[in-house]
Amino acid sequence: MSFVKKGFNFYINSSIHVALAVTSLAAVTRLELVGHLRTNVLAFIFLGTISGYNFVKYAGIAKLHHQSLTKNLKVIQIFSLVAFLTLLYFFSIQSKEFWILTCLMGLSTLFYSIPFLPKHTNLRNLKGTKIFIIAFVWAGVCVFLPVVDTMSLFTLPVILKWCQIFLFVISITIPFEVRDLKYDPEGLGTLPQLLGIKKVKALGYFFLVLVIFIQVWIANFQFWEMIATIIIGVVSICAIAHTKRNQSIYYTSFWVEAIPILWFLLELIALYGRN
Repeated sequence: MSFVKKGFNFYINSSIHVALAVTSLAAVTRLELVGHLRTNVLAFIFLGTISGYNFVKYAGIAKLHHQSLTKNLKVIQIFSLVAFLTLLYFFSIQSKEFWILTCLMGLSTLFYSIPFLPKHTNLRNLKGTKIFIIAFVWAGVCVFLPVVDTMSLFTLPVILKWCQIFLFVISITIPFEVRDLKYDPEGLGTLPQLLGIKKVKALGYFFLVLVIFIQVWIANFQFWEMIATIIIGVVSICAIAHTKRNQSIYYTSFWVEAIPILWFLLELIALYGRN
């Protein structure tokens, strides 16, 4: 395996790519609702995503089929430890409200992985809940954490943004759910298992249309306020449409995961257009 390929695989498997995706969504929220970024909050979200995702994937509890990574697992574990220790610094400089929200999101991640219910069940293994728990945590991290220091979380713009990100995350998680059909136990009750691939794709399209409508409402039909979200909605619909049960691992793990990063870049362009 070439050095470039090894580096790329480490980038994906160490959760750097997904961390950039989560951080990008948080940056989109901050730009839209506040108008400027806070780098220490984004750094916390980036490092927290690496720590949380690697805990879920490699703690030996979730059993997410990573046997092929055993040779590189120690490197990823060391990398995750460094990320977590750095995370503690950025956590220490935040507000009390930020701490409380972070702890709630952290508990959700912990209970997603660790069995705490009867019959050694965790949140991930509760029938029909997996995709919604992922979307709930992503929406909380990407909407509440970036703005808690600036505005009330119970205002209409924040609530609408939370609903938008929640629906968006469910939609772009559908390709992952379809990919994992060959791994997930039949009783897990994922959306593709319950609805079938064709119907779950239609649900994703519907949710993405709602995502666009929410943005139009928030933007009050202002072109530069909604163009990035409209483009992302169309791109996400295309990504779902091209999803197949037997797909390259990089289709979801890189290309679909990159959609939030594209959203952030488009928001920067739109911000330039507004100014």
